[in-house]
Amino acid sequence: MHVAPCSCPRAVAVSLAVLPASTLIELVASGDVSAADLVRLHLDRIERLNPQLNAFVQVRAEQALDEAARQDDAAARGVPRGPLGGLPVTVKSAIEVAGLRCESGSPTRQGRMAERDAVVVARLRQAGAIVLGTTNVAEMLMGYESENPVYGRTRNPWNLATTPGGSSGGEAAAIATGCSAGGIGSDGGGSIRVPAHFTGICGFKPTPGRWPATGHQPECLGPFSLIAAVGPMARTVADLQLFDDAASGWDAGDPMAVLTDGTRQKPAHLQAVFFEDDGVVPVTVDTRAAVRRAARAAADAGFTVEEFRPPALADAVAVWEEFFAETALVALHEEFDGAERKLPILRAYLQDSAIRDSASSAARLIDAWVARDRLRAAFQAQLGPHRVLVCPVAAVPAFGHGERAWEIGGRRVTYLEAMRYSQWFNALGAPAVVVPVGRSAGGLPVGVQVAGRPFDDALVLHVAAAIEQACGGYRPPPGLGEG
Repeated sequence: MHVAPCSCPRAVAVSLAVLPASTLIELVASGDVSAADLVRLHLDRIERLNPQLNAFVQVRAEQALDEAARQDDAAARGVPRGPLGGLPVTVKSAIEVAGLRCESGSPTRQGRMAERDAVVVARLRQAGAIVLGTTNVAEMLMGYESENPVYGRTRNPWNLATTPGGSSGGEAAAIATGCSAGGIGSDGGGSIRVPAHFTGICGFKPTPGRWPATGHQPECLGPFSLIAAVGPMARTVADLQLFDDAASGWDAGDPMAVLTDGTRQKPAHLQAVFFEDDGVVPVTVDTRAAVRRAARAAADAGFTVEEFRPPALADAVAVWEEFFAETALVALHEEFDGAERKLPILRAYLQDSAIRDSASSAARLIDAWVARDRLRAAFQAQLGPHRVLVCPVAAVPAFGHGERAWEIGGRRVTYLEAMRYSQWFNALGAPAVVVPVGRSAGGLPVGVQVAGRPFDDALVLHVAAAIEQACGGYRPPPGLGEG
């Protein structure tokens, strides 16, 4: 790919690329920057930075430039651009973009093309966003690293020797480096939130059904629809809210679809609770410090803050593991014809050679479903009215490619154990936002997670915004991000 570089001076172009999406939209609306120049700027950064990152699966340079030019021409004639007018965005390659490959990082899907846009992609386009391309993932979204046999490994811009997380790691790396102003990921066990935490951006896993999952591959149907969600990734919480305004809402094709009124009224009084670890898996010192800092920020913003760990979380990971493993076996069987058991994360959950017959699997899934519903009700009661929870996203910051265990507080913490902090809220169908709060001793981003009761999405976004304002939020990765 080669495009003519943006006509902006280099210093201006660099600073433009990492501005909030809301600011970029304002610059285009005011006429200070054209949509075509903004797209050209991002394509130039992709061309320069992606060889190091390997964040992109496919780039639609000519189409994006053509769409931007047509939008500029229409705006000159007085046609409104839309609330996301001229904004260059990206989409996780497991979500359909018409005319692009939708392979979900799997050799079994290699060459499959999307015939139409996923509903959320169509809504962003209708709002004026311009899709630059699609981004890399874990194989069939089964992993906390974004690496697959088709497109290889994505690297973290903060340290190329570390992972940006998975499975939406390509999306996170692109947004963190200003190769994209924001985009769409999906999350069945932390796949939006862990990459946001690892790369220093913001990510939002909505309550399932708030964002239509129509057009996601694998399809969000059956029990998988209870734990998985499509949602936005961006550099600021305000940008998450912009995407939420544009893409959320009922869709007839999504069996989990819910009606949302879109209001974000601040409650008269808010209570927040927090905890530093779950008493089972320890977290790093830097992670503890980030949670405490976020809790202080919430208190300074006027929230009543107290330390509390909802008891329902104690059993939520086991329920999530059962749901995740059993639904993945069903959802992927047609694609893999039995080979799905060899995917590393599934193999770990299935204890390698363990054989699960359909009858026992069905019984376990039904038992897990009942347990999940009881835990969800308990979680809502334990949080109480107008309460949110601040906690870690994972036990560790971004880790080295292929690392699978760490010593924390004298205890060996394994790869899957470290990610349990994100899995709770998939099991419970609860909304959760990640916002960057600090840095590790090694200079890597550390985010915190703000979660709430199902359908309290607006509330968790509100609290996350207050924490972001007090703690500084997004910073560009040094060197590569501003190169």
